[in-house]
Amino acid sequence: MAAVVLAAAVRARILQVSSKVNSIWYSASSFSSSSVPTVKLFIDGKFVESKSDKWIDIHNPATKAEMDAAVASCKRAFPAWADTSVLSRQQVLLRYQQLIKENLKEIARLITLEQGKTLADAEGDVFRGLQVVEHACSVTSLMLGETMPSITKDMDLYSYRLPLGVCAGIAPFNFPAMIPLWMFPMAMVCGNTFLMKPSERVPGATMLLAKLLQDSGAPVGTLNIIHGQHEAVNFICDHPDIKAISFVGSNQAGEYIFERGSRHGKRVQANMGAKNHGVVMPDANKENTLNQLVGAAFGAAGQRCMALSTAILVGEAKKWLPELVERAKTLRVNAGDQPGADFGPLITPQAKERVCNLIDSGTKEGASILLDGRKIKVKGYENGNFVGPTIISNVKVNNSGLFCSQI
Repeated sequence: MAAVVLAAAVRARILQVSSKVNSIWYSASSFSSSSVPTVKLFIDGKFVESKSDKWIDIHNPATKAEMDAAVASCKRAFPAWADTSVLSRQQVLLRYQQLIKENLKEIARLITLEQGKTLADAEGDVFRGLQVVEHACSVTSLMLGETMPSITKDMDLYSYRLPLGVCAGIAPFNFPAMIPLWMFPMAMVCGNTFLMKPSERVPGATMLLAKLLQDSGAPVGTLNIIHGQHEAVNFICDHPDIKAISFVGSNQAGEYIFERGSRHGKRVQANMGAKNHGVVMPDANKENTLNQLVGAAFGAAGQRCMALSTAILVGEAKKWLPELVERAKTLRVNAGDQPGADFGPLITPQAKERVCNLIDSGTKEGASILLDGRKIKVKGYENGNFVGPTIISNVKVNNSGLFCSQI
């Protein structure tokens, strides 16, 4: 259980967030150096201790009965919420966006605690989600229908936008605030109720966002949150009262959710994959290109949907590799809450192992390691999931190498 074998002093230092807020969804024993934190569920407007005896690192999955209770809460709340005027729903979202702004740094600290990204990246995570909340506040124009008079004799055409019912969201670990905020605010302002399943690895930010939404005046049951892994995903795909699913994550998971959810008659929106490749032409602006390559490849430890894992350097551009290596060497790897850190750890020991294995496979297939980040050690976090900047060249088309190629 790598997530909980932190030294007591490290936990005490990192958990510098408001106990008034945190105690709502973390158990009271969460702040004891000898205890394991537990994360509550959010059902019917209350933060609830799970009765499950199954645990995922420090995170708390829901039992089948608790997941059923969360959907039932959404279903009960739907008729009244759908009948609430658009202007009233808009007012809730207007208050919500203000509370997110006021608590932005608090949310970011929770993200850094659980996900590892730097505080600057975490604040950007929240800000990008906030932009969607602000967009949701323009619901009065987004919900406009259409009319067409006299489409034929004695016939006029009217169209309306109506809420579906209970919707659900399944979010990944890499953007704990932004992606949930892509989902439930838009669905809810349009009159739907929502069941959110954040990544089981990073539930804290979503739980605080739920509390802030409650403080904004959202009625009890309009948003419920469950935790879990495969069983929770299958539950969402199969439950007859859930009408639509929004997902962001890997191709494998997205294809599975799309197939299983669609089979049960649900509308499924699945955003998958998205790793980038870059082609650098010899007439590119050298300084700008090198800066962009370093930021795109190594920012957030590469744990972004749009991270640049491969660059093809064309012609004269391949001569820039030594300078690219030197710039990458200047990046500071540290815990995300440490001043000056350019990027933090990977999300789990398994993620670190996978990256190291990819680097190793590249060398076995004949590629050259220009910069090797596998053995990096961060003082005070010697057992952390850190991998430093790594650049591999002379990569063939069928190699497994991570970053730079040249033609």
